[in-house]
Amino acid sequence: MTTTTGDTEALEFSDLVSHGVLHRRHLRVAGISDRRAAQLSGPGGPWRQVYSGVYLVHDKPPSRDELLHAAVARFGPGSLITGTDALCAHGISHPRTPEIHLLVPHNRRPSYEPNVIASRTARMPEPVLINGLPYANAARAALDLARREQNPDEIARLVSLPLYWGLAGREDLTAELDSGNQRGTSAVRTILRNLDDKETFAHGHALRALQRTPLPTPQWNVAICDLRGRRLGTADAWWDEVGMAWRYRTAAGSDDFSHLALAATGTVLFRCTPQQLQDSLEAMSAELLSAYRQATRTPRPKVRAVYKTGNAA
Repeated sequence: MTTTTGDTEALEFSDLVSHGVLHRRHLRVAGISDRRAAQLSGPGGPWRQVYSGVYLVHDKPPSRDELLHAAVARFGPGSLITGTDALCAHGISHPRTPEIHLLVPHNRRPSYEPNVIASRTARMPEPVLINGLPYANAARAALDLARREQNPDEIARLVSLPLYWGLAGREDLTAELDSGNQRGTSAVRTILRNLDDKETFAHGHALRALQRTPLPTPQWNVAICDLRGRRLGTADAWWDEVGMAWRYRTAAGSDDFSHLALAATGTVLFRCTPQQLQDSLEAMSAELLSAYRQATRTPRPKVRAVYKTGNAA
C-alpha cells in the first residue's frame, strides 16, 4: 500500500513511482526534501529506504523485483542487470545469488551498496528489456558469473546453461569472451574450448522446436518403466498425459528403448538426431506435433515415468 503524508504530496509524486520505487530525483521534482524523505523512511515511517537515495513507498520487506528496480534506479540510466537475475529473466532455471549483479558504464565510479555488485565495463551489451527492466543477454550473464567462479565444474555448468536452454551457441559465448575484458577468463576459455556441447546444444534446439508447436511442456530426462518397475529406457522428453516419448540427444545404445517392448505397451516414440534438429528445425517441429496427435488418438500406454535428479523442466 502506498502511504504519503498528505493528498497534495500524493498528487505530486504518485505518477513518479515505478514498481513501488522512488529515487531522490523523483522526490525533488515533487518538492519533497531529503529531510522529509528521511522522516518518512525512518523508524515507524510508512516508507523504507533500500539504497542511498532510493525508497520503497511501503515499509514491508522488499521483493526481489523491487530490489532490482531499486538497484537500477540507484545506479542510473545505462546500468544493466546481469548474473543470476538475468539468467532467470531469460527463462533459465537457476538459483539466485544473494547479491544483485549490475553492469555500469566504465566512466562512472559507483559507490558501495549492500548486496549489490556494480561492475564497471567499457563494453556494455545491448539491453534486453523484460518486464520493464534492462538485462544483459544470456551469454554475457553466464560468462559474468563464470568469471567470478573458481570451481572448474561450476564454470563448465555455468557456460553450458545458455547452450542447454537454446539461448546461445558456443560461437556466441566465444565471441562474447573474446570481445570483453580478458581478466579472469583463462579458466573459462579453457573449459569452453574443451566443452562437449553436442548433447547440451541439442537440448537448446529441442526447446526451439518445441516452441514452434502448441504442445504442452514435457518432463525432461526421465526413465520409462512398465507397471512392474522394469526399465524400458530413457526419454529426453516425456508427455505423461498421453504416454509419448521423444529422443533426440544420443544414438541408440545400451540404455535405448526396445522397440518391441515399446510396441507392447503402445508408447508413441518420436526419434530424431541432433543434426536433424539443427538442419531441419521446422520439419522436426511438424513431425513432433504429428506424433503427439497420434498419441492423443491412442489409449495411454501402461507405463510410468521415473523422473531423474536434475530434470530440466
